[in-house]
Amino acid sequence: MNRLPLHQELYLIAHDDDGKALIQQPSLRLGLAGAVLLDLTLSGRLSVTQGQLAVYDRTPIGDTVADSLIPAILNDRANRDLKIWIKQIAEDIYDRTCGSLIAAGVLTKVNKRRLGMLAQTRYQPVNTTAAVRARAGVRAAADRREEPDAHCAALCGLVGVLHLESVLYIDQPSSQLIGRLRTIAGEYSRSVQEIVATVDLLLGEAAVAVYR
Repeated sequence: MNRLPLHQELYLIAHDDDGKALIQQPSLRLGLAGAVLLDLTLSGRLSVTQGQLAVYDRTPIGDTVADSLIPAILNDRANRDLKIWIKQIAEDIYDRTCGSLIAAGVLTKVNKRRLGMLAQTRYQPVNTTAAVRARAGVRAAADRREEPDAHCAALCGLVGVLHLESVLYIDQPSSQLIGRLRTIAGEYSRSVQEIVATVDLLLGEAAVAVYR
């Protein structure tokens, strides 16, 4: 199996094998928005400098979700602010990423009915291979068994800021493991660092807003 786009891998990591999300959807949407921008950055289509997006190449990368963003960014000449774009992308990125995984045959729709409860729809992996590979790459980087490439490093950063470290099953205190994941992301390009840091900032802002 070829490596999935980063936003698809993050989606799989953030759900259990029954298709249940492991974190709140608003937080996950911000993470997925950052991930799809990282897909474009790591493929050389986009760069980020001091919070501003710049398009270098409009050639499609072969992912329908990511490829729709370049024309949208180019058409909005007045707005290249990274924070604003992450918020905008987050509005529908969860459903779009889920849809792309269904179209790729990675997820399938499952309807379940429990005694005394209404029917529940979830999107479960057809098999666990893709999710296991995504988690294994992050785990190997986190416990220093393998040197991560830029894709894996970006994924490590997002797993860290979203506090998904428990899926790695590494026997370390959460704070220590999250710190390690953030450090991995920080060792790569400035664009990767800025996108991960901006997702982290927006997650913090959202958390504070709940208590206002």
